[in-house]
Amino acid sequence: MTTVDDNPINGLVDLVEASGDEMARELARFRMRYKFAMDEVSTKIAILREEFEHTHDHSPIEHVRTRLKSPDSLLAKARKIGCPLTLEALEQQIRDIAGIRVVCPFVSDVYWIMEMLGSQSDVDVVEVEDYIAEPKANGYRSLHLIIKVPVYLSDRAVDVPVELQIRTIAMDFWASVEHSIYYKYDGTVPTTLRDELGAAARTAADLDATMARLRSEVHGPVR
Repeated sequence: MTTVDDNPINGLVDLVEASGDEMARELARFRMRYKFAMDEVSTKIAILREEFEHTHDHSPIEHVRTRLKSPDSLLAKARKIGCPLTLEALEQQIRDIAGIRVVCPFVSDVYWIMEMLGSQSDVDVVEVEDYIAEPKANGYRSLHLIIKVPVYLSDRAVDVPVELQIRTIAMDFWASVEHSIYYKYDGTVPTTLRDELGAAARTAADLDATMARLRSEVHGPVR
């Protein structure tokens, strides 16, 4: 497999141009597997969503976003974590090449989606990071999963990881604002703004709890 030298090449796109057609084909095949896995998990989520809407009084999903890392994003992540710049090493060490974000109305929906996906026979839950039960120090809340699903290619089947971020509308709004602030300040955010973000995170958590309680009072226990 072709190795990427950490030299004057600025990114994998430049590397492909410098290395010729074979490297381009290798990289395209490599990323294609992750796209197929992402599409497969997206289909599973869409099926769960439609089935739930037919049997319950609300949709468990507000929206779904997918993201496949670009070649240069892959290179940046590899350099950040000290991953050798080969396709084999990228496959072994970077598990968020394919990413899906699922935004739900209620916290109970977040865990329901995890439970439903995890119970499927062709889904392997590799890792769970529950930042809802234990928020990050800055107030970030979300449920992160790494799952593997089989992708059936013309000559073989391969298990491909997909990162899932499942969160409520309030969590997603907070994360979006926090990201834009840190981007604007290039990561060096004034203390006053960090404090306000922390307070906003607590407000978002309180909102989730209040809306869940109101819904329970009106419609009874969820599921």
